[in-house]
Amino acid sequence: MDELVRHPHQRVGAESNAHVGRDFEEVARRFFADRGVELARDFAVQAGLEFTKERKFDLGSLEHRVLVECKSHRWTEGNRVPSAKITVWNEAMYYFLLAPAHFQKFLFVLHHRRGGDGESLADYYVRTYGHLIPPGVRILEWNEDSHTVVGDDGLAL
Repeated sequence: MDELVRHPHQRVGAESNAHVGRDFEEVARRFFADRGVELARDFAVQAGLEFTKERKFDLGSLEHRVLVECKSHRWTEGNRVPSAKITVWNEAMYYFLLAPAHFQKFLFVLHHRRGGDGESLADYYVRTYGHLIPPGVRILEWNEDSHTVVGDDGLAL
C-alpha cells in the first residue's frame, strides 16, 4: 500500500522528478560553496534582447557574478537520446545568451555515459549542439560515483 506509483517519465527509485532536481541543485550549490562561492536558489536577473524581463536561474550570485542551470538528465532506456531533455538544455543556452554578459554562466549536468562507458550526454550535446552554446558558457559534469566534476580544471571564479 505504501509503494510509490511510478509515472512513465519518472526516474526509477525517485520520489518525484522535482525531488531529483532539487537534490541535484543542492549538489551543485555545495560544489560551488566548496570553492568559496555561495549561491542562492531561484536567482533572478533581468534578461532579454531589446526589452528585459526577470528570469530565475537555478542558482546564482550577484557578488560572484555567477549563474547556474542544473540538469540531472540521463540517456534514456535503450541508450537513446533524451530529445525532450536536450530541448531544455537548448532553452538554458538561450537564457544564458539573454542574461547579462558580466555573469559567468555554468550548465551543471549529471555525468552519464551511454551504455555505461560510451559518450557522455554532455559530450554528445557539445558535439551535436555546440553551435548553440554561447561564448563563455561552461558545462560541468557531476560524477555521482566519485563526487567530482569531470574535467574540473581548478575552476577559477
